[in-house]
Amino acid sequence: MDNSFFKLLESISSKPDPFAYDTVLELWDNDHTSKQMLQYHLSNDVDMSSRRGSFIERSVKWMVDHFAIDSHTKIADFGCGPGLYATPLARAGAHVTGIDFSRRSIAYARETARQQNLDISYHRGNYLDFETDERFDLILMIMCDFCALSPQKRHYLLDTFRRLLRPDGALILDVYSTVAFDQKSETSTLQKGLLDGFWSPNPYYGFLNTFKYEKEKVVLDKYTIVEAGKTRTVYNWLEHFTPEKLEQECNRSGFGIDTLLSDVAGAPFDAQSSEFAIIARAR
Repeated sequence: MDNSFFKLLESISSKPDPFAYDTVLELWDNDHTSKQMLQYHLSNDVDMSSRRGSFIERSVKWMVDHFAIDSHTKIADFGCGPGLYATPLARAGAHVTGIDFSRRSIAYARETARQQNLDISYHRGNYLDFETDERFDLILMIMCDFCALSPQKRHYLLDTFRRLLRPDGALILDVYSTVAFDQKSETSTLQKGLLDGFWSPNPYYGFLNTFKYEKEKVVLDKYTIVEAGKTRTVYNWLEHFTPEKLEQECNRSGFGIDTLLSDVAGAPFDAQSSEFAIIARAR
C-alpha cells in the first residue's frame, strides 16, 4: 500500500480531542454547502438546519403569548438563519435583530423582510463577535446551536447575553440531552457522494466517522471529503447536557433557570426527551 494513502486513512480514522478543530466556515461560508444548508432551512420534510414550519409556527405563537410580545419588545435571534423566527416575530410587532454567519441565509432573510415590509435588523457575521448598544427583552438561541460551541465559547456567549439583556429580560435556548447522547453509537461510513452531493458539486467520496466522548458527553461527526486533488475535513461537535450541567453554566454567567421545558414551543419538561429548553433570567 502506498504510504501516503495509509497516512490518509490514519488521519481519517483519528479521534481528536473535544472541540480541537473549528470548521464552521466549511458549512456556512462555502458557496456550495451554504446553498444546501439554506435548502434544509426552508424544507418542511426534515428537521435539519431548522425545524419544520409547523413547529416554528407553534413555537412563535407560544413565545408571543408567554412573553407578551408586542411593539415594545426588543428581540435578538442568535443564529437566525434565513429569518424563520425573526420574520413572524416581527410580524407580531417585535423589534427584531438577527445575527447569523451565513451570507446566503442573511441575504434570504433580508429579501423576505423587504418583501413583507418588515423592519428587521440583520447582521452577517460570527455571533461571538456581535456588539451593539441595544438592550433586549428576549434573546433566542435555538435549534441546539449552543451545543456546537466549546465550553469556552459557551461561557463567553452567556456573558454576552447577560450584558445585552435588560434587567428583566429573558434568554431562551434549547440543547440536546444526555438521553440523546446515550442513543448515539460510534460508526464509520464510506460512501460515494455522501449525503447526496451535499459536500461538493464535483465527484467525491465521503467518510463519516462518529466518535463519542463519554466524560464530556460530546459527539463528533467527522466528515472527510476526498475529491480529485483535494481532501478536506469538517468537524461537527455537539455537547449534550443534563439540566444540572446547563444550570451550572448559566449560574457562572449570572443567570438562573426560570423555567425548564422539553422544547421551545412550551412543552412541559420530560426527563426522557432527547432535547430540552430553558428560560433563564439574570439573578
